[in-house]
Amino acid sequence: MTTASTAPRRARPLLLAGAGLVAALTVLTACAGEATPPPAQTVTSEASVAADKGAAPTPVVPVTWPLTGVAVEAVPQRPALAVKIENTAVARPQTGLDQADVVWETIVEFEVSRFVAVFHSQVPEEVGPIRSVRPMDPLILQPLHGLLAFSGGQPGILAEVKASGVQMISHDAGAPGMYRVSTRSAPHNVYGTPQTWWDGADPEHSAPPAEQFAFARTADKAAAAVSGSPATTLAFRLSAASSPSWVWDAASGTWLRSEGATPATAASGARLSAVNVVSITADHPNTGFGAQGGAPVPTYTLVGSGDGVLATGGKTVPVRWEKTAADAPMVLRTADGAPATLAPGNTWVELVPAGSGTLTVS
Repeated sequence: MTTASTAPRRARPLLLAGAGLVAALTVLTACAGEATPPPAQTVTSEASVAADKGAAPTPVVPVTWPLTGVAVEAVPQRPALAVKIENTAVARPQTGLDQADVVWETIVEFEVSRFVAVFHSQVPEEVGPIRSVRPMDPLILQPLHGLLAFSGGQPGILAEVKASGVQMISHDAGAPGMYRVSTRSAPHNVYGTPQTWWDGADPEHSAPPAEQFAFARTADKAAAAVSGSPATTLAFRLSAASSPSWVWDAASGTWLRSEGATPATAASGARLSAVNVVSITADHPNTGFGAQGGAPVPTYTLVGSGDGVLATGGKTVPVRWEKTAADAPMVLRTADGAPATLAPGNTWVELVPAGSGTLTVS
């Protein structure tokens, strides 16, 4: 009896336990049968960007005359032409000087000034009076690798000019396009026709010159206009016999030249003027060449560096000039070392002898 009555009581817990296990298994089975949702995913879709079918536009750089920075549709295939022009009282007014792109004023023997006028953007019908070469001419002109027209010269100086690589056009050597006029007395009467000389340029001297000075795109962006000090007059004393001056003329936007107190004009009647006036102070030593009566012929020390002044737009700014080699262009820099840009237009360069020449700005 005891066994019979006890067996059911022992069996119940087992049944209950079994039932629980079944229930648990049922739950587990049910859970296992359900699909586990995948983790959330972030899908990034790329924007549809149409491919750029064309290359980026090339910046438009305007074509300019290399010696003036003035815009032009195309630069003609002709070289720079330098002409040695006299500047004594009996030589004035000179012909064609108002059409030069750049004019360098130098002091030669007897303390008189003489010009190296460089033509490229304009073609004057006639130029003169033409005089002989001097030792500073190769230093000025070698970077242009162009033509040089002159009346003659001493053998030693001629050798230096030839070594500089310019094409020599000499009246004494019978070059075409040179002649004497009857309206002036010798030796102040040699004149010539630039187109004849350009037509005679050899293949090695036919290319346009490289840019010599740096130019701003517009006058208001030039170095002196941006950071210079106002000025109205540039009074030079290059020697005892040469005291040119320049006065700012706002109406024309140029500096007007005078020889002493006399307004300087060309034979055409045009006032000699410049958009830019560059003052270069350099040593002015004598050479071993002699002039009439044994007077020493000077030159300038232009390979090196020194002080200068750039005048543009009624303002002036101090500059440093440097020329690293005889065939290298002269570079102008402002106080911070940046290139000193000129305004588009013609330029006169005044070579001031160090220690004796002066420039007074007012």
